Amino acid sequence: MHERFRHFAQHTAEAVGKPATFLIAVMVVVFWAASGPIFHFSDTWQLVINTSTTIVTFLMVFLIQNTQNRDAQAIHLKLDELIRATDRARTGLVGLEFRSEDELKSLERQFERLHKHVRRERRKRGLARGH
Repeated sequence: MHERFRHFAQHTAEAVGKPATFLIAVMVVVFWAASGPIFHFSDTWQLVINTSTTIVTFLMVFLIQNTQNRDAQAIHLKLDELIRATDRARTGLVGLEFRSEDELKSLERQFERLHKHVRRERRKRGLARGH
């Protein structure tokens, strides 16, 4: 069941992201708008587009979220592998997505301090060379 849903979600997300699919959606809206005078812009006429778009949006949220979750998981695994394969990298950074908000904020502050230090060092080296 999970594998079938993953396969369906992946293919649907790919298909929906294509320019041709967008063009079809635009054509549906144009057709709907053009049919307004035929149906005297009735409540039913409006309800058709409102209901259709609501249903499509509701279903697409789950498909897109599934695809994004899988992509994020794959990226995390790839980054974890790169961290483990790099001698000087801090292996404690593997699995950061499972850390608490406080731990992430603390790590972010460490990287901000490191970034400021690196910028200062680069400026010093640039001034020493006469740049």
